[in-house]
Amino acid sequence: MSNQLSFDELLDYLDNQESQFVLDSVAAHGFLTATVIGRPLPNWMDALFEGHVSEIPENVIDGIKRWRDSIMAELKNETPIELPFGEDAGNEEVAVDFSDESDIVAWSIGFVDAMYGDEASDWFEDQETAEDVAVLTLPMIVLSGIDDEDPELSEMRKDEDKMVQMANSIEGNLTELFLLFHTND
Repeated sequence: MSNQLSFDELLDYLDNQESQFVLDSVAAHGFLTATVIGRPLPNWMDALFEGHVSEIPENVIDGIKRWRDSIMAELKNETPIELPFGEDAGNEEVAVDFSDESDIVAWSIGFVDAMYGDEASDWFEDQETAEDVAVLTLPMIVLSGIDDEDPELSEMRKDEDKMVQMANSIEGNLTELFLLFHTND
C-alpha cells in the first residue's frame, strides 16, 4: 500500500478529526481492545466508524487494522496490553482525573461501544460465564458513565477510592476476559 501511515500519523489523524464518526485515539484503543478480547464482532470496522467506513481514507483503515493486529499479538504473547492512560492511578499522591474529558473515560467509552456494538455478539449470552463477564467489565461500564441512570453505578462513580481501584483492575481484567472468551478451560 502506498502512503502507509506510521502509528504516530494514525494517532494524529484520529485525534485531529472533526468528524462525529471518528473516535479519538484513546477511545479507538478501547474499542479495538474490546474487539480483540471479547466475542467476535464481524462488522467491527463498520461499528468503529458508525457505518461511515467509505468516508475514511484507505491508509487510515489499514493503520487501524495493523493497530488491532498488534493488540492481538500482545495478548497472544501474554504481554499485558499497554493502556493509553493510568500512569497515575496507582499513585496515591496524584489525583486521578475521572472527568468526562479524561483519557480513562474516553477509553472506557470506546471499549463499551464495541462491547455492545452488535446485538448478535452478546458478551453475556453464556450463562456459565455471564457473571464473570459482568464483574470483569464493571470497571469499564462504570468509568464510561454509560449507565449513569442506574443509581448503584452512579454511586460507584462518586466514590474516588472505588474509581481508582477499578482503574487499577482494568489491565488484569482484560487478560481474564481474553482467557474467558478465547480458551476452552
